[in-house]
Parts: sequence; structure tokens; C-alpha cells
Amino acid sequence: MTKENIRLIPLGGLGEVGKNMMVVEYGDDIIIIDAGVMFPDEEMFGVDLVIPDTSYLNDKKDRIRGILITHGHEDHVGAIPYVLPMLDFPPVYATRLTQGLINVKLKEHKLLDKTTVNMIAPGDQVELGECLAEFFRVNHSIPDAIGIVIHTPIGTVVHTGDYKFDHTPIDDKPADVGTLGRI
Repeated sequence: MTKENIRLIPLGGLGEVGKNMMVVEYGDDIIIIDAGVMFPDEEMFGVDLVIPDTSYLNDKKDRIRGILITHGHEDHVGAIPYVLPMLDFPPVYATRLTQGLINVKLKEHKLLDKTTVNMIAPGDQVELGECLAEFFRVNHSIPDAIGIVIHTPIGTVVHTGDYKFDHTPIDDKPADVGTLGRI
């Protein structure tokens, strides 16, 4: 009997600022969290943007159940119009504000009609293969940010995204510390 594992594969954003993209893999299911860009440093002449290296996913595209976006900053959504075509346009899940920002990018790149961007909200749950994604509110410097809990048959993965503890958030919506405590 083969033992199933949860695999976490950072394609960008780990140990660097920007280019956030994390793969959560369980059995035949792949869930991607974020797809951001990194802005080049002064030594990268002629380079406008740096995107995550998605080559790990080249032979696994049919297993991608969705791309879950934590918030609308460029280092988390900026690579969407570049990686979606490379990954055969898997569905995207984002909150209302983030969905709007993504749709502007997709329209600029003439990809809006090829992509499904599903709106989710804190408290929602989405089945993605054998996994269940649960979304909870976090506070950040941009409104409508979320954390993600991915439940698998063998364990749970929590991805907070970027967050801060803010007792007076600009949108008057405090972080859901109850969900963090429950997990």
C-alpha cells in the first residue's frame, strides 16, 4: 500500500520578496496558491517582470484543480495573465476586489473570455478534487485579503497569505482569529 503525502512545492516567493506561488499536492490533486510577479533589481537590465518558474507543472496540468488567490497585490496576482495560458487556464478563485483586479489584467491581455475567475468570500468552502479549501478573513494593507485552509484526507494545510493584526482595519472587517484558533 502506497502512503499518500501532502507535498508543498514553492515555485516562488520563498526566501525572496515577490513571485509568490505555492503548489499544494495531494494524490491526484494540485492546488496553486497565488501567482505573483517580482520586480527586477537594478542589475536586470531590460527585464520588466519576473514570473515564477512553472516547469514543475508542465506534465501535471490535468491535475490542477484551481488557483486560489490570497489578495490583489502584484506579488500575488501579477503573473496570472502569464501563467494561465501555460497551465491550460485552470479556474481561479478570489475575493470580490481581487477578482476585479485580476479581470482588469485578463482584459488587458485579451484572456478574459478564456478564464473562469470564481468569486469567493471569507467563510466559503470549495471542493477541489479530494481536498476542501476553506477561506477566512485576514487583514493586510489591501482590503479583501484571505487566508486559506486546505483540508485533505490525511491532514490540513494553512496558508495565511500576507497579514497583519489590525484592530482598526480600513474596511471595519477584523481578521477571523476564531478560525485561526479553531485550526
